[in-house]
Amino acid sequence: MKKSKLRKIYLTKQISLSEVERRERGAQISRQFFTNFDLDGIRFLHLFLSISEKNEIDTSFFINDLWSDYINIRTIVPRVDFEADVLEHVKFNSESTLKVSNWGIPEPVGNQLIDEKKIDLVLVPLLCFDERGYRVGHGKGYYDKFLSKCRKDCLKIGLSFFQPIEEIEDLHKFDVPLDFCITPERIWSFE
Repeated sequence: MKKSKLRKIYLTKQISLSEVERRERGAQISRQFFTNFDLDGIRFLHLFLSISEKNEIDTSFFINDLWSDYINIRTIVPRVDFEADVLEHVKFNSESTLKVSNWGIPEPVGNQLIDEKKIDLVLVPLLCFDERGYRVGHGKGYYDKFLSKCRKDCLKIGLSFFQPIEEIEDLHKFDVPLDFCITPERIWSFE
């Protein structure tokens, strides 16, 4: 199936989840992550801040555990630079101030930018993914541009409410595959 059709199907599925389902599945995904990934060598971890109107996975589960149990890990979140048409990567901690962008995305205020090459692990948003590790996002291409600039050893881990589809038909040469994807039921490896 093609990305545009998958985007509509999975955005509808995601939005149709109840708040209880969303929180339960998000908590399961967070537990899978912290139980199955060794974070000892991770210094900079990049994760997205959830867009509540789109019923995205609630990343506050991850943030709370990182800030309480992994104090040596620096948390980085994205901010869209519309002029340059890229993501910026901003330090995020308990003192950070957030504002909601015109797209409804919570973004940090401030200029503590981090270079992509410093990032050790990225938790990647998506609507769906396939059995080869490719993903369908919201269609703007920001994450593929960003992930292509990360170090080769940077772990790219998708977070998904749903199991994979067999294959995304219309991949582009700029699409960057994930190393892993976590669903409530299991972890998918693409290495």
